Amino acid sequence: MSAPTATTAVHAAPAKRPLRDRLPVVKQFRQSVGLQRAMLVIGLVVTGVFVLIAIFAPLVAPYRFNQLRGDDGSFGTQQAPNATNLLGTTVGGYDVLSRVLWGAQTALFVIVSAIILSIFIGVLLGLVAGYFGGWLDRVLVVVCDAVYAFPSLLLAIVMSIVISRGQSSLWGGILAAAISITVVFIPQYFRVIRSEVVRIKSEAFVESAKVIGASSSRIMFRHVLRNATRTLPLIITLNASEAILTLAGLGFLGFGIEPTAAAEWGYDLNRSVSDVTSGIWWTALFPGLAIVLVVLGITLVGESLNDLSDPRLRSRRRVGASSGSVAATSSITTTGGTPDSPGGAGMMDAESLGAVSDAAADSDLENRREDERS
Repeated sequence: MSAPTATTAVHAAPAKRPLRDRLPVVKQFRQSVGLQRAMLVIGLVVTGVFVLIAIFAPLVAPYRFNQLRGDDGSFGTQQAPNATNLLGTTVGGYDVLSRVLWGAQTALFVIVSAIILSIFIGVLLGLVAGYFGGWLDRVLVVVCDAVYAFPSLLLAIVMSIVISRGQSSLWGGILAAAISITVVFIPQYFRVIRSEVVRIKSEAFVESAKVIGASSSRIMFRHVLRNATRTLPLIITLNASEAILTLAGLGFLGFGIEPTAAAEWGYDLNRSVSDVTSGIWWTALFPGLAIVLVVLGITLVGESLNDLSDPRLRSRRRVGASSGSVAATSSITTTGGTPDSPGGAGMMDAESLGAVSDAAADSDLENRREDERS
């Protein structure tokens, strides 16, 4: 008689998901369904077109943003859409289409600069205040709440006047607008990161890191920060649309970038106010339409990601289609026969299985009633 052989169970390590499935937007897209997916797709398409136009503006724009003459001579002022100027010209003699396309590049520069500065300063302050606490935390909370209490556009105007001081250069104006918007966004990142850090620093893994002698900087940036930034993509998308509106508001009020330095949609709207009353619609329609579409696209992306990241708001796929296909192919083998037995006792479809379940439930109910009588 041979001795029994010992068998060992080998557990295969779970396969690592591909990189494309781990990306935030791809993951949310696979979870979306119905209206949520439609909103996310529309937002991604509009935002993607805006980014591509901003990057390739020098190639797709027919003229420079400050160009007043073409091959056939001067453009003229307030010209209706024609073959030379497809969307007409402004009161200053600039091509409307060119300024709309170049304005996308200016808006993208300001958005990226403002968000990077806001994240760097706001996250750092929130991390330090939430982890160490004490008087530093109280001071930073009071300062950020005071800044947050001011109207955002008014605060941006004040900061723009202090920073730009009449500068009209491209990068000087972009930096001034970005810093003005950054001051508005810093309290938002500070409050979100601080609340997450206050919650995370009391977790067991943080206490374990302290016990083994890890430094405060290592714990903050290695353990706490990695778990406190999960909501940042949602805030970034929502703040990007707000940055465009703030930039347009600064330009409309005359605190933006000069037309000879860069194209800016808010400034073009300001210059076209008098044109609307004269029946000249093209100078105001297309810059305003660009602002609306870009803000709408980014907002749709942000709201869709916000809904999909919250389990209470995320809609699950209906199991009707999938369960129907499974039920149609499901079978159960009974003890009364084989799957190929002609008597029909070997296989049961989903409907028969449901009938058996109902019968079993009725039988169990009758047994309970008999027990009660006895």
